[in-house]
Amino acid sequence: MPPQPAAPQPPGGPEAAGTPDARLLTEAVTRLRRALRASIRSDYPWETLPMAQVELLQALAEHSPARVGDLAARRRLAFSTVSGLITQMINSGLVSRTTVSGDRRASAVALTDTGRAQLTAWQDAHEQRLHTALQHLPQADRTAIRAALPGLLRIADLLDATSSDEEQPADRTTR
Repeated sequence: MPPQPAAPQPPGGPEAAGTPDARLLTEAVTRLRRALRASIRSDYPWETLPMAQVELLQALAEHSPARVGDLAARRRLAFSTVSGLITQMINSGLVSRTTVSGDRRASAVALTDTGRAQLTAWQDAHEQRLHTALQHLPQADRTAIRAALPGLLRIADLLDATSSDEEQPADRTTR
């Protein structure tokens, strides 16, 4: 039997993966995302928008219209992946395709009124669900969560900055 390749080591060496804070934060984020996704789907059965499409709608809400290649770069996804998602979203009426002024061969996508309404409903449902959950926590926990939010947002910014320095997917183009 051929030898098995060694498991990849985390950046910073094996000791970086085992820090209790990093482990607990990973567990908390994973469980929170899973619980929120499950509770939203049970409390709001109309909510079936896949997370990948939500993220593209959020990107378009910030920068619209946008070329598919630009969206792929922003979300750090392969062009073909974003292109396929955009096609699904066009078919669902969430986004529309337009030509880029000055270059009739190029196209961009923009949120439709339906897409903006769906994104707003998605955000409102998640905020309401989290608000309800927060109200069931003791005040000390709510205070601790509120105090941790700036640091959590800085971690997200650091991770975004780090991942933008890493190699992008090979089949991504600059269309």
